[in-house]
Amino acid sequence: MDDKKVIQGKVEGILFAMGESVSIKEIAAALEIEEKDLLEVIDNMKEDYADPSRGIQLVTLEDSIQLRTKDDYYDDLIKIATAPKKNVLTDSVLETLSIIAYKQPVTRADVEKIRGVNSDFGINKLLEYGLIKELGRLDAPGKPLLFGTSEQFLRAFNVDSIEDLPQLSSDMINDFRSQAESELNYVKEEEPTNVDI
Repeated sequence: MDDKKVIQGKVEGILFAMGESVSIKEIAAALEIEEKDLLEVIDNMKEDYADPSRGIQLVTLEDSIQLRTKDDYYDDLIKIATAPKKNVLTDSVLETLSIIAYKQPVTRADVEKIRGVNSDFGINKLLEYGLIKELGRLDAPGKPLLFGTSEQFLRAFNVDSIEDLPQLSSDMINDFRSQAESELNYVKEEEPTNVDI
């Protein structure tokens, strides 16, 4: 294996140039090294970036890695960068997202069965924001689309994997149903829930 510092430099260069997450498998293949050796280099890089004097961090998203600015520096960064558009999730869209996150892969009909109301708007917004993605089609009549969460979901909610999500209780499901029923009974404008995505 090449000198570890040289490999670290190559990994850093790849991640910087791509600007988004890159799979560990792809990086190992590009550098012609074993994945286990790459994982060792990645661990060393994470330690280096953990130093408080560093402005970036190396994050793992499922089987991929990405370089990104540390959360602590966001306020400073925004002063010189154009403020990105902040998308907000309404309560009903956030509810739809949580059902998809916990039940994935899931069809639109499955989401609507749990919520008790039409979820077209919520699913379309989540697709627009890149928080969910199409995973294929269910092998059933009509071949309905299957939905699941995306890497953007993991980044937005600061989790490494969907396994890191808190457990969903039956009380939470009942709350979803109650909220959906109240949506049907009351026509009112929803207050947005501030979730930066």
